[in-house]
Amino acid sequence: MAPAWLPARSQVVRPIPGTSKVAHLEENLAAATLRLSDAESDELTAEA
Repeated sequence: MAPAWLPARSQVVRPIPGTSKVAHLEENLAAATLRLSDAESDELTAEA
């Protein structure tokens, strides 16, 4: 229900699947502010 409801309420709010605790949500939100260097991005891509 939330995936259909939230876009109607706000174009910038989306649910994060699997987040059931406030602390986990805060970690996910903090991750959105991280900026990786090209080298870091390349390293993570290579590991995937």
